[in-house]
Amino acid sequence: MDKKKVRCAIYTRKSSEEGLEQDFNSLDAQREACEAYIKSQMHEGWFLLDKQYNDGGFSGGTMERPAFKELLKDIENDKIDIVVVYKVDRLTRSLMDFSKIIDVFDRHETSFVSITQQFNTTTSMGRLTLNILLSFAQFEREVTGERIRDKIAASKKKGMWMGGKVPLGYLKEDKKLVVHNEDAQKVQMLFDKYLELKSVPKLMHYLKENKIKTKTDKYFSKGQLYHLLANKIYIGKITHKDKVYDGEHEAIICDDFFEKVQKLLYENKVDKTCGVKSSSNSLLAGLIFDDKNNLMTPSHSNSHKRRYRYYISTALKNYNDNEVGTISKIPAGEVEKFVVETTKEFLQDKEQIQKIVSEYKISKQNKLIYIAQNIQDYSEPKLIKTIIHKIMVSKNLIEITYNEASIKNVLNALANNQEIVVPDKNEELTPIVISKNIKITQLSRNDNILILNAKEYDTPEPNPYLVNAIVKSFYYHKQIQSGKTIEDLQTEEGLKDSKYIRNIMNLKYISPELTEQILNGTQAEEFSLKKLITFNK
Repeated sequence: MDKKKVRCAIYTRKSSEEGLEQDFNSLDAQREACEAYIKSQMHEGWFLLDKQYNDGGFSGGTMERPAFKELLKDIENDKIDIVVVYKVDRLTRSLMDFSKIIDVFDRHETSFVSITQQFNTTTSMGRLTLNILLSFAQFEREVTGERIRDKIAASKKKGMWMGGKVPLGYLKEDKKLVVHNEDAQKVQMLFDKYLELKSVPKLMHYLKENKIKTKTDKYFSKGQLYHLLANKIYIGKITHKDKVYDGEHEAIICDDFFEKVQKLLYENKVDKTCGVKSSSNSLLAGLIFDDKNNLMTPSHSNSHKRRYRYYISTALKNYNDNEVGTISKIPAGEVEKFVVETTKEFLQDKEQIQKIVSEYKISKQNKLIYIAQNIQDYSEPKLIKTIIHKIMVSKNLIEITYNEASIKNVLNALANNQEIVVPDKNEELTPIVISKNIKITQLSRNDNILILNAKEYDTPEPNPYLVNAIVKSFYYHKQIQSGKTIEDLQTEEGLKDSKYIRNIMNLKYISPELTEQILNGTQAEEFSLKKLITFNK
């Protein structure tokens, strides 16, 4: 009677890539020995499959090995009966991984044989022996890891560079760092420029504009720049965990200059942290996006001892001009006021709320409608952040997406005198979208923006800054005709130079049609005072 055919697959592995380029390497030796063993078992019906599973340069401490994954996949597809290995640790060096592998083998009635250790997993004795061998293999791996870590620590203590990616400004020669003069100049320029610009995003923008790239011909990322500017390698130091040692390599940056950069990095980090904390006071933080789906984050500027808050598109902050929406920067106060008023109007709409709470009895519906219409503070941050899922801002539209389920939860919480709990953004969304046509008017002072609801701008309203500039242009000319000089007007206005006076005086010569449009409020929406002055030059 014919023996049952037993399909055998050979798995080979080598931890390092060293020697793999040779005509006959360690993987070949393992395979040859396993092939000979399979031939010796031909009388049992064993035969070798054509497909090879070889992992060169992969550690046995992980299952993330391409050939090994392919082997498991074929086992799960019931294509293999026995896996043959040279030694057990070729398969894995981890007891935890081994238990997972055995589970796969058992489910698909696959066993494996180690040809140098004379056992297989089909017997209980084989399993016991295997566990003992793997325990020693794991122990050996952990001891080896400890030795390597100790060696690295001792070497770094002596100031030796222990490999890895070679920092910009250096070359690797005889396992040591040697200064590369051209790249070292680039590093010095980066430190100089950072102190000048005082901002990593601005430095990144400067490098892009001037086509200054990394060694791999790519533009610097913010992460790369932060890492480079804080890297103690450049002052001739070697770090290991929280310790710093004098390095064997030559420094590129002097200590005092490096400390100035670290101080600025720290100050910027503190400012940024404060900004994040203050964003908790920004009502729409994390909710508002431009019409290209870029998050608009809280920001502020100071002028004449006043603090102006904004929401700015992250695309603008990251200098990705091509990805910026039609609105890139919007005053926080204006948009927050608009959203609160829209939310109040929405919650006080009896018909809208009735649809949301329609599943309840009439008495409870009436109670929740009454609560929605009489909320004490519609600008309460927890209320806004709970019921609003997203706000999208474009040039002519603000779209607010409310979460129906969250509104229901809030009304029930208020009805039961419970605290409003801000939901996880990953919770299921039942959207109610309210779209409002708006008019956004750009004013000249501080680039402020006025947001008007569509129903409020049926009748055009003159831009007061433009009207005032036209009136002043006529006033200045009249004063000059009466004998005053431009210097007199400059003193009268309390200005440092006469540039503003001259620019305003030139507005007298714009076309009568444009003057009439400005006085009537029918000029193009994008006309600010700055653009009008530029247009008239």
